[in-house]
Amino acid sequence: MKLHNLTTIVAAILAMSGNAYAADKDQTRTQDKDQTKTQDRDKVTQQDRQIYGYQLMTAKERAEYRERMRKAKTAEEREQLRKEHHERMKARAKERGMKLPDEPPARGMGPGGGMGPRDGMGPGGGMGPGGGRR
Repeated sequence: MKLHNLTTIVAAILAMSGNAYAADKDQTRTQDKDQTKTQDRDKVTQQDRQIYGYQLMTAKERAEYRERMRKAKTAEEREQLRKEHHERMKARAKERGMKLPDEPPARGMGPGGGMGPRDGMGPGGGMGPGGGRR
């Protein structure tokens, strides 16, 4: 009879430890999901990094800023949006006790950027008519 009681006790302990293990595993899984959601929400792309003060903005704010810039019809409009945004971000940084660089990040190559006049090989570069041996 003592062996039966011991078996019952061991079975009960194993069942409780199994439940505790399963609960711990569920908690870990939940924490992993929460962390992944946070990382996805806060994921910053290279495109985001080109926005002055991106680290002070939500993903939604960054998307809205890019959309406003896309909708601007002239270079002057875009420059005005940039200036206003720059001032807002400087104020936001100051409120949070942070310091942003005075200048926004260098602008990447947009449409038409790159090979302009005097960049690369233009007319007259390379072997033209009459060049080389005969």
